[in-house]
Amino acid sequence: MSATGQMTGTVPNPAFDPYRATARAQGTIAPQGRFMLITAPAKINLYLGVHEGTGEDGYHRVDTVMTTLDLTDTLAIAPSDRLMVKTVPEADFPQESNTAYKAAVAMGKAFDREPNFAILIDKHIPIRAGLGGPSTDAAATIMGICRYWGVDPRDGRIDAVARSIGADVPFFLYGPPAHLDGRGDRMSELFRPLTGTPVALVKPMTGGVSTVEAYRRFDEAPVASGPLEPMLEAMRSHDEQAIFEHVSNNLAPIARELCPQIGEIVDWMREQPDVRAVDVCGSGATVFAVCNTQMAAEKIGIAAMKEHGWWAQAAKMEKTGPIIAVG
Repeated sequence: MSATGQMTGTVPNPAFDPYRATARAQGTIAPQGRFMLITAPAKINLYLGVHEGTGEDGYHRVDTVMTTLDLTDTLAIAPSDRLMVKTVPEADFPQESNTAYKAAVAMGKAFDREPNFAILIDKHIPIRAGLGGPSTDAAATIMGICRYWGVDPRDGRIDAVARSIGADVPFFLYGPPAHLDGRGDRMSELFRPLTGTPVALVKPMTGGVSTVEAYRRFDEAPVASGPLEPMLEAMRSHDEQAIFEHVSNNLAPIARELCPQIGEIVDWMREQPDVRAVDVCGSGATVFAVCNTQMAAEKIGIAAMKEHGWWAQAAKMEKTGPIIAVG
């Protein structure tokens, strides 16, 4: 790896994060019978470029630059006599459809062990919002099971498990901002964190955008992606002005078409003071605004809720993936 964080030669497994404190000792074994609390951060896409057409695997080629936020879900994991996953608030779908459940099953198959854990997820990241909630929960589950089983997170099987659950899951095993390519699931380059940068998040109070439907509409009428290299150069040089000038998402027009409120939110946020960049998170339905100050982000959030009845949250950019505490 180069001094800028660029991957060179063989790309290491994404569970290795050179920016995370080694004191968290991700490879040590948790005392049996005790529980773990794991924070699972949300993300935004500073750049998202979906390429036209699909490969032989049926997937689009995707380039994305993502960073984590301090908006988090919290997972409590403990040994159990069987695998069970619950969420607060309670999910309206069976546990077998939860990405945390799928991640635990995949870990069991990869390491030929029974993934008998009770997993409780305290949800704060809204779903169908483009913030990566299901993916970060899966990554947190993977890292928690690694700790219980004494598995080195750099084991190549961890990357395979993560990618089998979803394209964003490998990113959440990292901490710093990163460029991923392939299907958007292959780590290409790590960058210095933008820790503490204020962000306002706003979305319609109800509804969302189906990623499947967004890609279907994209196939019907592809939208050209923005230039990637200027964003990568800005990230490498840690030039914040250039980074926020090159924020781009070619799924944003699709999201606006599928959910007109997203367009209203984008236009409204671009009119707010002290805003450096505005775009849609993933395929929606959340819109983010990078702000000059935390106060500006808070004011946008309050105005979005009071004046428009939208869901809103002020946040900051982070540098970490899942953080584990043993109880």
